[in-house]
Amino acid sequence: MNVFDRNIDFDALFKFSQISRSTQQHLKKVYSCLAVCMFVAAAGSYVHVVTRVFQAGILSMLGSLGMIGWLAMTPHAPQTEQKRLAILAGFAFFTGVGLGPSLDFVIAINPSIIVTAFLGTSIIFLCFTMSALYAQRRSYLFLGGTLMSGLSILMLVSLVNIFIGSVMIFKAHMYLGLAIMCGFVLFDTQLIIEKAEMGDKDYVWHCVDLFLDFVTIFRKLMVLLAMNEKDNKKKEKK
Repeated sequence: MNVFDRNIDFDALFKFSQISRSTQQHLKKVYSCLAVCMFVAAAGSYVHVVTRVFQAGILSMLGSLGMIGWLAMTPHAPQTEQKRLAILAGFAFFTGVGLGPSLDFVIAINPSIIVTAFLGTSIIFLCFTMSALYAQRRSYLFLGGTLMSGLSILMLVSLVNIFIGSVMIFKAHMYLGLAIMCGFVLFDTQLIIEKAEMGDKDYVWHCVDLFLDFVTIFRKLMVLLAMNEKDNKKKEKK
């Protein structure tokens, strides 16, 4: 039989037998919410970079912290669903505004890096998400302790580098941070599945975890690509 005559069952490809039907429906809500957050964050970045009506700074940081705090204090219930979605949108907007300085840095070097970084982040996020979904349940939950230890080390290195000011340490910090955040995509995805299987259907809060993972990967990848581009330009001039 010719390989092109075979019917490929795409529905079977995206069936996860180890995940219950209700949890699969929950994940659809989480990722739909995540997609909306991406658009809202993009709007926030546009406001900073293009319109300059509202720029990243203390106010945007306080706005982001205020929104996430408000969301945490608002209980998950059918009556508060629309309110919590609106708060999440506000958080995504302020997060997008907060990306402004990084975007300004990249645009000054090469604006096309932003598109490359976004596509790269999307591919990385998709690959690690699918790995977590297809893997045996709880198989990546052991990463939690290691990842948190890694974050603690990164924070310590970042504080030390404030006084040292080493570009090499900064780059190593960014690469290691990128690897750790990829691990968090695996961990957070499986953690969301386990919470949903145990009855926690708060898809809005679960979306926050994945949204922060995506944004952090995007920022780090974008800055790394920009720094490499800058280094290459310096070498060409020499």
